[in-house]
Amino acid sequence: MRIGELARRTGVPVPTIKYYTREGLLPPGKRTCPNQVRYAESHARRLKLIRAMLEVGGMSVSAVRDVLAQVDSPSRTVHGMLGVAQAAVSRTAAERGTEEERERAEQDAAALARRHGWAVKPENPGWAALVQLIVAYRDLDRDDLLVLLDEYAAAAGRLAEAELAIVARVPTVDGKVEAVVLGTVLGDAAMSALRRVAQESVSSRLAGSAGHPE
Repeated sequence: MRIGELARRTGVPVPTIKYYTREGLLPPGKRTCPNQVRYAESHARRLKLIRAMLEVGGMSVSAVRDVLAQVDSPSRTVHGMLGVAQAAVSRTAAERGTEEERERAEQDAAALARRHGWAVKPENPGWAALVQLIVAYRDLDRDDLLVLLDEYAAAAGRLAEAELAIVARVPTVDGKVEAVVLGTVLGDAAMSALRRVAQESVSSRLAGSAGHPE
C-alpha cells in the first residue's frame, strides 16, 4: 500500500508517519521507483503499536524508540523484554529520607516480597519506587496506608499470574514479545483507570449508606 492508504487505515496522518520513520520508530517502506514507496501490513501493525504506547501508555518518543529497538533485536528474549518494558514505563524515584530510613524501608520491602513468595532483584525498576513509597508513607505518619501494601501486593500477584499465563499461550515469539510490551505499558494504564472507576463506585456506595442509616 502507499503512504496515503496506510494513513487512512491507521488514522495516523502522513506527516506523522514520516516523523515516526525519521525518529526510527517505524521502518521505512520499500522504494519501488524514485517517487513511490510501498508499505506492508507489518507497517500498519507497527503504527498501531506505536500509537498505543504513545497515546494510551503515555510514553515518550525516546522511550518508545528504545523499546522498539529491543523488540526488533535478534537477541531478544520474552523475559528480557519484560524488563525493557518495565524500565520504559517506570519513573526514576527521587531518593528521599535518611540512610537509616531507606534501610528500614528496604527491609520492609524485602519482608513484603517474602510474605508473597516473590523472588525479586533490587535492580527491578519497581523496587526503588517501592522503597521510596514506604519512606514517604512513614514520613507522613500514614502507617494506615502502609498496611495497604499487602492488599496491593496480593492483587498484583494475581494479575501478574494471569498476564503471563496469557503470554505463555501466544504461539509465536513475536506475539509473545508484543503481548509483554502491551501488557506492561497498557496494563499500567488499565489498572490506573479501573482503580479510579472502582473508587468512585465504592465511595458513592459508602456515601449512600452513610446518608441512610438503618
